[in-house]
Amino acid sequence: MAILNYNESLKMKILHVYRSYYPDTSGGIEESLRQIILSTSNQNIQSRIFTLSEKPWPKKIIEPNVTIYRYKSWIAPASCNIGGFKSFKGFIELAEWADIIHYHYPWPFGDLLHLISGIKKPALLTYHSDIVRQKFLFNFYKPLMKKLLKKMHFIVATSPNYYNTSITLNDPIYHKNIKIIPLGINEISYTKKNSDNILKKFGIKKNEIFFLFLGVIRYYKGIDVLIEAASLSNTKIVIAGSLPKQKELPNRFKKLRNQNIIFTGYVNDIEKEHLLKNCLAVVLPSHLRSEAFGMVLVEASMHGKPMITCEIGTGTSFVNINGLTGIVVPPRKPESIAEAIEKLKANPPLVNKFGKAARIRYEKKFSGLKLGNAYKNLYESILKL
Repeated sequence: MAILNYNESLKMKILHVYRSYYPDTSGGIEESLRQIILSTSNQNIQSRIFTLSEKPWPKKIIEPNVTIYRYKSWIAPASCNIGGFKSFKGFIELAEWADIIHYHYPWPFGDLLHLISGIKKPALLTYHSDIVRQKFLFNFYKPLMKKLLKKMHFIVATSPNYYNTSITLNDPIYHKNIKIIPLGINEISYTKKNSDNILKKFGIKKNEIFFLFLGVIRYYKGIDVLIEAASLSNTKIVIAGSLPKQKELPNRFKKLRNQNIIFTGYVNDIEKEHLLKNCLAVVLPSHLRSEAFGMVLVEASMHGKPMITCEIGTGTSFVNINGLTGIVVPPRKPESIAEAIEKLKANPPLVNKFGKAARIRYEKKFSGLKLGNAYKNLYESILKL
């Protein structure tokens, strides 16, 4: 994982707060947090992370651009890591160090940390996603969430699409505090290494056309729909990503697996980048709002690749604009995904057009420079209040 050089003279001190982080977990929010830190580390900003871990040893991990402080996660009901007394004590100590506390939502225990500790430091919150799956529990948590959101100087939505379709964010009591800052990727964080053996390792022939799914395979990713789409096409589809829980993948995966599907499992940074460089397009068939943005789409845009996504009212249709950077289809429609795959495969000029537009959009909206400047300006505006 490539990182930026750390500058010891950094002055503005930011404490990021989220339930988990590398090396314990990897996912869209962890990666977006990493990219925010990478992109602000050369902006006179110093970052620390408060997080929980099942095995927080070592407690303190010093990276070139951030120091990670890990406290014991005692239980994690409904994916909500909960710490004990020492985590409150550690949070208060870190909050005293910080100029600004930057929360990453959703994490209900983070709400408790802020509300119970009594810290008066300036604070903002990046709203990564609604709580989608735990609707029953959300009814009990909602009053706590509202208390936290009301205390934030700013609430950052990651796309206008998500802001417009989120019931929570559209509550009038938050409107004056909403800012929109798209997630992004700092290009320097990529290895830029290459290997001629990677495609061969995965059973892909040189110059063979293939479409790429990239990401942790979770319940909302629509992998079963992608496999059904593959059965309607003879085009090679590579599914690259780890599987956190075998039971999460529908049984149809095994039943519908065919010769034009390659499942690589986990891929490292070099393998991921090589697959991105060589694929014809990236496919993200996510069908639920849990896919709030789709960092893989920013990766695709950075590499100048067309995208195929589903319209679910989130940031995926902000990154991938139908007819400009790729094709957007209805969710859970394998025949529509198959049709989009065949359309791109048969039309190289269209692939080139979409790819160039995606790269231009990356530079204008999702680059590390744009991301770093946006958060630096927001931090500075908070300190001036």
